[in-house]
Amino acid sequence: MKLNHRSTFTAALLFSCLGFSRLAATPPEQIDLGNAENSGEESSMQGPTALATFAGGCFWCTESAFDNFPGVVKVVSGYSGGQTVNPTYEQVCSGTTGHLEAIQVTYDPTKVSYVTLLNVFWHEIDPTDPGGQFADRGEQYHTAIFYHNAKQKRLAEASKAELAASRKFSKPIVTEIREYKNFYAAEDYHQHYCTRHPVRYEQYRQGSGREDFVENTWGGKDKIQVVPVTEENNGVADLPAAGNPQGAMFCDPSQLSDADLKKKLTPEQYDVVRKNGTERPFANAYWDNHREGLYVDIVSGEPLFSSRDKYNSGTGWPSFTRPVDTNNIVKESDGSLGMERTEVRSKHGDSHLGHVFDDGPPAQGGLRYCINSAALKFIPKEDLVKDGYGKYEYLFEDKAK
Repeated sequence: MKLNHRSTFTAALLFSCLGFSRLAATPPEQIDLGNAENSGEESSMQGPTALATFAGGCFWCTESAFDNFPGVVKVVSGYSGGQTVNPTYEQVCSGTTGHLEAIQVTYDPTKVSYVTLLNVFWHEIDPTDPGGQFADRGEQYHTAIFYHNAKQKRLAEASKAELAASRKFSKPIVTEIREYKNFYAAEDYHQHYCTRHPVRYEQYRQGSGREDFVENTWGGKDKIQVVPVTEENNGVADLPAAGNPQGAMFCDPSQLSDADLKKKLTPEQYDVVRKNGTERPFANAYWDNHREGLYVDIVSGEPLFSSRDKYNSGTGWPSFTRPVDTNNIVKESDGSLGMERTEVRSKHGDSHLGHVFDDGPPAQGGLRYCINSAALKFIPKEDLVKDGYGKYEYLFEDKAK
């Protein structure tokens, strides 16, 4: 929360978030990203968890609203929605990363509904402020709800519409509802600041104007409406019906935390898909694979490429002339390494796959999708039905038929 993005303050605002973070960072404390009470709940849980991501200005304040709320397992402060990979606090404060200060909430969808979490969020912010939140000004302090699936989007839109219809505020509700793209945990000294530095936190919260606004508008936490959990309001992506493997083609990767991904993937796979790394040529799993089958995203499982479109480019990486479904591919400009290239990412997994070049076989369209094996999982043709990809069997039918 940078001082140069703020308007005139009272003396209490000398304890701004920037000042607090500097004090807390000397020396920085190494802490678990879950607070002591909720971390114990998480470690003992056997059931599923889900993610909710909110931007509400200063993440110290939004984090405090969810900490220890019934059904919440863990809350992490961080940065979301921008283009910079692993940004620092200083970079986000500059307003050039596209990220918002945000929190990511891990919750038990059998104990607390997503609608209740939305109510907690609305009770912590001024949803009519287009320039920031309270004393904190600038794009990085805008408010937003980042939905992780279609159900969360639907619930967030309905909640926003209900708030607007309530006439609680005389100004328009400007909080954005945005598709979840990414989340990077903030530095350790920002985590659970309200419990680790309670005096400084309360001075900031009071001095910024947030506390008075929340109290005057809502009347305190005990006024939050708790909506009982149902299948319709839990915020968990709808799963395909049992016994229908062809409908169960890929999972929702937004339900996986970064820690979960590190457990799911090898270090090289994680480096490629999340750090935009590049594996070694001629020393990877699929560059010389000649079996027939489907190549899917290692994170989400979404179908990407067919062996029928694979060819030997001589580069040492798997090369394809086209994707199976262009809706599962995202192309982005990449100016790294001092050259202009077109990066290829998966739509649902947001995995870095590789790059596409215009030096492919002319007869097949002239494109070369140069893809990292580490970003892929190979489904042999004979396993397509068993693994839930039966609808793609047609790709491997004899063309003479």
